[in-house]
Amino acid sequence: MTTTTQHADVVIVGTGHGGAQAAIALRQHGHEGSILMIGRDNAPPYERPPLSKEYLAGDKGFERIMIRPEKFWAEKNITLRLGAAVTGIDPASHTLTLSDGAQVTYRKLIWSGGGDPRRLPVPGAVLPGVFYVRDKSDADAMMQSLADGAKRAVVIGGGYIGLEAAAVLRKLGCEVVLVEMLPRLLARVAGEELSTFYAEEHRRQGVDVRLSTGVHAVLGEEAGRVTGVRLDNGEEVACDMVIVGIGVVPAVAPLIAAGAAGSNGVDVDFCCRTTLDDIYAIGDCAAHSNDFADGAVIRLESVQNAHDMANTVARAIMGEKEPYHALPWFWSNQYDLKLQTAGLSLGFDQTVLRGDPETRKFTVVYLKDGKPIAFDCVGTMKDYVQARKLLESGAGRIDPALLADPEVAIKDLI
Repeated sequence: MTTTTQHADVVIVGTGHGGAQAAIALRQHGHEGSILMIGRDNAPPYERPPLSKEYLAGDKGFERIMIRPEKFWAEKNITLRLGAAVTGIDPASHTLTLSDGAQVTYRKLIWSGGGDPRRLPVPGAVLPGVFYVRDKSDADAMMQSLADGAKRAVVIGGGYIGLEAAAVLRKLGCEVVLVEMLPRLLARVAGEELSTFYAEEHRRQGVDVRLSTGVHAVLGEEAGRVTGVRLDNGEEVACDMVIVGIGVVPAVAPLIAAGAAGSNGVDVDFCCRTTLDDIYAIGDCAAHSNDFADGAVIRLESVQNAHDMANTVARAIMGEKEPYHALPWFWSNQYDLKLQTAGLSLGFDQTVLRGDPETRKFTVVYLKDGKPIAFDCVGTMKDYVQARKLLESGAGRIDPALLADPEVAIKDLI
């Protein structure tokens, strides 16, 4: 075990979207000091969303999901330390301890650790053939299972990860049973109109969608390979592989152990600073007061949030302290459908349906006290673009009848 010590002016923990953008933005804003990126992944920075979509489907090779060509990091004098995890932080001495025993000192630390997939808490959940989707190695293992002949899959979780994986598996010819313990899909992030549409769409595509259904155990043969899933009603569903998408747990344990404030993730202020000196946190793990959620303290699991927080931190380190203020947006690709979401629907008390779901092109508008707070746009790019501008403008109450009329341009309601 090595005990060598390395130093960098800025150390970035995490090599996903947030960490990569933080390094890029620091150079763009004129930072000339040393930058070290530490990542648990063995691969250079790459995009994570395609793992459950284009990469898993084989539509995009790894080179096409890399955030920058590998040589870029050396050209920008950004050092990558891959395959290493931070196990401890001493904020007083500005020192990190890594999983191999090495120590790294820093002047400023940016924590972009993201989250770890929430594990399935049932017997058999650790059997070979049970997969989670966090990094390239997870997707590669799933692809290998498919190449080895897996044809029957159970997907546990009706959120975006589960639905995207189900769509890809159907495209690849697998039988798919999707199990969701709540009464509808996307229950935590969308209204009933969108939930109903996607349930019907997946069923139309051949997915056996089971709602209000839990998992009691994962079953396996004597050699250990998964052979099925026992549902909470006692039914056993045979399968060759299980994909679990039941949420993430913020990867912040070393920060909390070092004394950083936080209960759901790690708390940050308007410039993404934690309560520890010279330590910032960005992306999925950063709990922040969000202007588009009426100031509520939330975490956002999105590329947009990671990217924009990275820019906020880079500016702050360079002396430009501008509060984080960015409209949240998200997307999901399933089959030939593209969903684009602008804003946050938290606390909505009314929805307006704009268009006809039967056409597979429509928009759901979420309102709170008569004011639009979010838009889910399925195949309606124009609505999405204009909705972002409307939300950014801070528009007030709008007549629901106007929002419901597809002939009325959203831009005309600003």
